[in-house]
Amino acid sequence: MKDKMTGHVAKDGIWKGLHPAMGLASKGMVAAFVVFTALNVELANSIYSAIRGWIESALNWYYISALIIMLFVCFYLMFSRHGSIKLGDDNSEPEFSNFSWFAMLFSAGVGIGLLFFGIAEPMFYFDNTQPWGYPNNPFADHALVTDMNVDRARYAMRVTYFHWGFHGWAVYVMIGLCLAYFGFRKKLPLTLRSALYPVIGDRIYGPIGHAVDLLAVFGTVFGVATSLGLGVSQMATGLNYLFDIDPGVTTQVVLIGVISIVATLSAVSGVGKGIRIISEWNIWLSVVLLAYFLFGGPSKWLMGFFVTTVGDYLWNVIPMGFRTFNEPGDAAWQGGWTIFYWGWWISWAPFVGMFIARISRGRTIREFMVGVMFVPTTLAFFWLCIFGGNAMYLELNADGGVGTAGIAQLIRDWNLPAALFGTIERMTELAWLNWAMAALATFLLATWFITSSDSGTLVITTMLSMGDDNPPQRFRIVWGLGEGFVAAVLLLAGGLKALQTASIAAALPVSVIMLLMTWGIVKSLNEDSSAIPEPGVAEAPDGTSMSRELHG
Repeated sequence: MKDKMTGHVAKDGIWKGLHPAMGLASKGMVAAFVVFTALNVELANSIYSAIRGWIESALNWYYISALIIMLFVCFYLMFSRHGSIKLGDDNSEPEFSNFSWFAMLFSAGVGIGLLFFGIAEPMFYFDNTQPWGYPNNPFADHALVTDMNVDRARYAMRVTYFHWGFHGWAVYVMIGLCLAYFGFRKKLPLTLRSALYPVIGDRIYGPIGHAVDLLAVFGTVFGVATSLGLGVSQMATGLNYLFDIDPGVTTQVVLIGVISIVATLSAVSGVGKGIRIISEWNIWLSVVLLAYFLFGGPSKWLMGFFVTTVGDYLWNVIPMGFRTFNEPGDAAWQGGWTIFYWGWWISWAPFVGMFIARISRGRTIREFMVGVMFVPTTLAFFWLCIFGGNAMYLELNADGGVGTAGIAQLIRDWNLPAALFGTIERMTELAWLNWAMAALATFLLATWFITSSDSGTLVITTMLSMGDDNPPQRFRIVWGLGEGFVAAVLLLAGGLKALQTASIAAALPVSVIMLLMTWGIVKSLNEDSSAIPEPGVAEAPDGTSMSRELHG
């Protein structure tokens, strides 16, 4: 079946290695959105915000239901008889070691987000001043935990874990599993459209399939671009703290240029070299920064707080996942935070899911799902607790009284990029150590984003080359630099926030595709003869048999 896709890939000329129509359409689509947004920022923002506002208010029940469905299907497949099926031939082995695999999973999925929100988000839920006109944490308020104390800190971590935990990762798991299964097991092209084969059959090779992949390209380009905008704002804040450099637009544009060039070089080198090596170094450097927060802070209190809050999350995650708010203030909070996060996870899912699939060939379904669901989630929880816990501990024990340490005020002023450096500055009286850790955090912001950007470049070019997992290098250069160009243009025009809003709105059609993919893989697994060993046929080491002709 790959022939049906590769037959449309140009064999020579400037489009050699890519689908010409997809290449033109993708570039035209990106250019149109950038030009429209940059030239009409206020109009674009009002349109995108209206769409997003309608989704958050009218379809909150749908987003909540969609993630619940994917979460339950994940756990069903994890423990079903299908768990021993390999994502590839029966004799295939994993391409990467467990450490490299986990490092790339973590880097592509949540790395830069944890640095940006790791302190800001728990602190927002811990606060009780309601500076934005709606509750900081309706879960705590409904439980009458309104004072800024340890109990409210526990509720703050519960909500933070909720937004970074199983529900979000279930989205990545399902998309990654579908792509890896249909790409490596069923031998379909490694593109988003392939996961819809059980639903629409050969129509994946026509306009419907093209639209699905173009939507994934849209989400990847603008998701990476808007995240780069957030990332460089925090990097610029770090440079201002370290060297008193003006953190304005000029500095941020220079940072975008440098990071885009390095990320493009990494993407050109491939998964096994640049992306893997940078991801592994990210993990080791992150361990150093994490150790500073753990041992430089109230270690015993933090470890106890981690155990308590994770247990609290596990006890409450199911009812929280079903909760919808109808009161105006609570509904505004849920739309601005929970539904925003669900939309953000969904909009990033084609990109992250494709990358996760690309690095997971040869693993069993159960190994894949347990690894992707639990390892990055556990690491994220520990990170959020140690970083956010330090900030809340400083506020709980401030000399001027609870909430006067200055970190909470940064959040009230919506100076989120400064929260990380503000916490580092207050942790010890050793100026040189604070400076060194701030420098490490700034460097990590750059390297975490590089791994996200180069992964995104590889995913885009893989889809445009109709599933070639080693797409032409010249197109990796074009798209790698193009992502940075999009971010720079929108930053200069003041349109990054508008595009972030548009990306969240685009999650609505992506969510429909994801639900169809989820249904499709369950249907395919139940029909797949390789899931049940045939009588009298030698079983493969994983307990399955590939002796019958595969469906599709």
